[in-house]
Parts: sequence; structure tokens; C-alpha cells
Amino acid sequence: MHPTTVNERIAHLYRTLETSEDDAVSVILKVRGETCDIDCLHCYEKRKEAPGGRVITSDQVHLLPEAFGGRPLAVELHGGEPLTAGKEHIADLLQALAAMPQVKRVSLQTNGVALDAEWCELFDAHYPGLEIGISLDGDAKGNRWRVGYDGEPTYPAVLKALGLLAERGRRCGIITTVTPAVLNRAAEVLDHLAAFDAVTSVSFVPCFDTAITRPTAHPGRRRPASRTLQRAALDAPGGPAWAITPDQYADFVLAATAHWITSGLFRRIKLSPAVPTIRRLRGLGVSFCHFSDMKCDHVFTLYPDGRLGSCDELPWPQAQLTVLEPGTSPADITTPQRTSNLLGQGRGLMTGCLTCDYRTTCGGGCIATRWRMNLAGQHEEYCDHRMRLIDGTAALLAAPEHPEGAQCRTAHWRPTPVNRMRDVEDFLATWDNPAAARNPARLVTSAFGNINTAGLPGTQVADDLDPTHPQWDDAIEPGIKPLVEHITSRRNLVTYDSCEGHQYDDPARKNQTREVGILPRTSAEYTATAAALCRAARRCESAMPSTVRLLVARNNLTCENTGRTHPVLDLRLLPATGQADTAYFAALDQATALLVAALKAEAPDTETGCGCPAPAGVLPEPLPAA
Repeated sequence: MHPTTVNERIAHLYRTLETSEDDAVSVILKVRGETCDIDCLHCYEKRKEAPGGRVITSDQVHLLPEAFGGRPLAVELHGGEPLTAGKEHIADLLQALAAMPQVKRVSLQTNGVALDAEWCELFDAHYPGLEIGISLDGDAKGNRWRVGYDGEPTYPAVLKALGLLAERGRRCGIITTVTPAVLNRAAEVLDHLAAFDAVTSVSFVPCFDTAITRPTAHPGRRRPASRTLQRAALDAPGGPAWAITPDQYADFVLAATAHWITSGLFRRIKLSPAVPTIRRLRGLGVSFCHFSDMKCDHVFTLYPDGRLGSCDELPWPQAQLTVLEPGTSPADITTPQRTSNLLGQGRGLMTGCLTCDYRTTCGGGCIATRWRMNLAGQHEEYCDHRMRLIDGTAALLAAPEHPEGAQCRTAHWRPTPVNRMRDVEDFLATWDNPAAARNPARLVTSAFGNINTAGLPGTQVADDLDPTHPQWDDAIEPGIKPLVEHITSRRNLVTYDSCEGHQYDDPARKNQTREVGILPRTSAEYTATAAALCRAARRCESAMPSTVRLLVARNNLTCENTGRTHPVLDLRLLPATGQADTAYFAALDQATALLVAALKAEAPDTETGCGCPAPAGVLPEPLPAA
């Protein structure tokens, strides 16, 4: 048996172009390279110093179907600023795209400054289905880094563009770069953007620029006012004054997601990354490359000089694959993809995902960002913030009326592959009704102490009992009984599953860990229970045996009768990393006793909040003077 390659091991997380022949690819047209009519201080495109002045032609666009073997194409007109190409030229490009059956979607990302009625009429005439994205970093304060070459804000011009789109019945999405200027104001900023009638979606993207040290180059001897502002901002402590950390981004996005849910904005505004995160939490597919397996091998960028390469967020010219010209074939793209050192490094980063508990939900994130942060020694910070986004969003879905739960850093999203109960609603109703009829249960004990209906080791079917059931005591395995009794008797909570942990003498059979599952009746009970478990976990953390680690897990329980999922919380005592199972099982009873003692130390009437520290506030730095 031959050893598997990196690509084979990560194929389910990162698909190559050659293994997905019918899937669509995204093609970003840098219509005029980095040429733009404004000079945003945080612009990543101008850092590439791509040649400006030239334009992508319709002849180049017509080469795309052959180059990609007739695949479906999603095309984005981008920049710099695509509208600087002029109306006649954009009309020519749109006409060419409209005539190509392979093109399934066309969008245009613009700063909105030049948008007027004539542009809207042109879009209607040549590509009525054109999707428009506006770059706007929130309100006037948040948009502080988007300025003209004169250093003056572009915000007033963008407001006019949004008003014009609304007047003409056109809709648009907003891309907001999250900088210190919007931190701690997530609800305020989201409300501001949602107030525009034209806006139907908002995407919050991070400005992870702490490693940027060089100012953007500029031609000529006279430095524009915008570059003077940029140079001053670069001297801020900890990196550019417009940069944020992954942790700050997670705080902002979770606060925005909480407001989006509780305010009802979710009914009319699509929010990213909230929506793809929620879809992955629910086991649904997504098209957003940060959460899917369609990563850098499926995203391409074309520059006016014919350079065709991978995602525009990767460093150029390293990301270049070929030059687009007549006769360019799919092999001319896939061959350099296979040999690209840059793409190879990106795929290599995915090997860390293979053992990550979040891999099925996270999807690996943005490879370009991970590559940059890995280079700066910040790769761990990137992964940590992705985990926080998933944990926090899971908390918001479970208890949307209690958004404070999203800030907990102790409870983690850990779904089990199969977590089902025949009738959850009936089980809850019976639990709280001592007079309800209770059928005799079949309880058989295996040679290893497993109590279930078959008397077999491993995960088996077991009858669902409650404390009033006459066989309740006999159904709870001895090792987990002290914890179950405290949860059900002292805390009056519902347990839906428990296991004392079992060590088997067959190496082919996986040992089972000690755990108990809690089924909250309401979202308020869910939040209060999660907070209490967090406090208890932090209280006993330092005293835990070195061979055991405690996990507070967020999970879902599916009702087989209705198909509805119920948010649940699991307490799991797991082997510590690198510890032998024998040492783990020897310390289990001690660990259980410590956890029960920590839970008993809770003061329910006075302790209500999570045991985690509140996120530290970060105020925006004042804009440096030109």
C-alpha cells in the first residue's frame, strides 16, 4: 500500500480543479489592474503595484470558456475601480459576458464614487441581472480609511450612489472592511447599513494587516495627501492603525450576528460570515470558499496584461499561473497549479485541519489569509478566531434571546456524528410529569459494564428513562451516577444520555469516554446551564488530574419523529493529549468527584454570568493629520 500524498489526505477539504470538472469557477477581472479613482489607505491591490493604465478587453474575455474547458463561470468585475474603464468599455465587456452561455453570474464591485444614472441605464441595457457590490466600511466614522487622493472622505459620494440605486429599484450588497473604527459598534454599524433601501446583504471582512510595514508606492515626486495619511497610520503601535487582530474580528462579528438575529434584520439582510457559519453548523453546503472545499484552485484573477493566476488575495506575481492568450487550455492552468510552490504551501496548511475538531464546520478558512498569517507567525491566532466564530454562533442559534452566551470561551461546538432520540418532545413531557405512564425498560449489562438494551459494548440503543421511572437507578452506570444525580436532583436538569466510560481489551474497539448529555427545556435554561458549566469547569480546571481534560460541548439532538434539532450541552471527561488510556481511566473517578464538587460550589441565586472574562474593548485611534 503506497503512502498517501498531502493532496489525497486533504481531498475532502481542498479539492483541486482536476477533481471537480463540472464545478463552477470564479474569475475576477481586474478591469484596470490597480488603477482607482480613490486611494484607500488599506487597499491590498495597490500593494501589488500591478501595472495600471491598461484595460481587460472583450477579446480576452472571449478566451475564458476555452481556457476553462467550458466550465460554468462566475465573473466579477473588480479593481482597482472597474468603472474607471469608462462606460463604453464596460458596456463592451458586459455584452461579451451576456453572450456567453458558460457565464452563470456576473457581479461588479465598486467604490460607488462614480456611479450615476447613466451607469445604471448601461447596466440595465447590457446586463440586467448584474449584481452590484459597494465597498463601504460602515458609517462615516467607520469609512475613515476610504479617502480620495486629496485625503478627503469618500463617504458622502457613496451615500448618493446608494440613494440612486434605491430610486431605480436596484439592490446591492455591501462589503465592509472591519477596522478599529467600527470595533465595539457592531449593532450601530449594521443598523446604519441596513437602513439603506438598496442594501440586501452585508459582508464583514477582516483587516488583518498588523504585519504590513511598507507604505504603498506612488509614482512621481509629489506625495498625495492620502499617502501622507497612510504613512502616519503605519507608525501606530502594533501595526497600521487600520489593522485589527483575529480576536477583535471575532468579537465584532459575534456582536453583529447577535444583533442581526435579535433585531430581526435576518429577515431581509443576508449577513456574512454569519450565514455560511450557520449553514455549516446545520450540516448544509455553502459556496463561500472560506467555508467550502472549493478553495484557491477554483478562484482565478485576470489582469489587463494577460496574467492569469489564482485568488487575488494571494501575493503576486507568485500567484500567477499563465498568460491568457488564444489557445490557452485547461491544462495550461492545471499544470502550473500542480507545480505552484505558493499553492502547494496553501494546501499544506490544510494538513493541520485533518485532526482539528472543527474541520467539518470550519472548512479551513481563507487559504490566502492563513498563508500570510503563517508567514507572520500568527497562524494559531487565525484558527483560534475561526473556532470562536463557530462556538459563538452555535450559542446564538441555541439561545438567540440570550446573546451573552456567544462570548463564552469554555463551551465548544462538538457535534457527534449520530445524536438522535425517537421523540424528544414526548421525553421532555414525561420527565416533568410524575403521573405519566412509564413502560418497563430492557436493561442488560455487558461484560464491560455497558448498560443498554442489548448488553453489548460500544454505542448501543438504550431506553430513554427519567428519575421517576422505577428502573432509573439501575439504568445509570455507577461511574457516572454521582454526576447524573447532581445534574438531575440538585440542578433539576434533564439528561438525555450518559456513559461511565469503558476500556476494552480489544485494540480494534475504540474505548468510550465518560460523559453526560443535558437537554435544556428552554433557551433561558440553556444559557444559564452553559454559564454554570463554564464557571464549574474553570473552578476545577487547575485541580484536574493531568491525564484528564474536561470539555463542555455544544451539540444538537435530533428528534426522529419531527426532524427538529434541539440544542444540548454535553459534559465530557476526555483523555488529555498524549496520555495513555490506562492512566486516563485510573483518574476518572477523581476527575468526576472534582467536577461534582465544582458544580456543588455554584451559587445559583448569585452567579449568573459566564466564567470567561468579557472581551476587552478597543477604541479607534484618531485619524492622523495629513
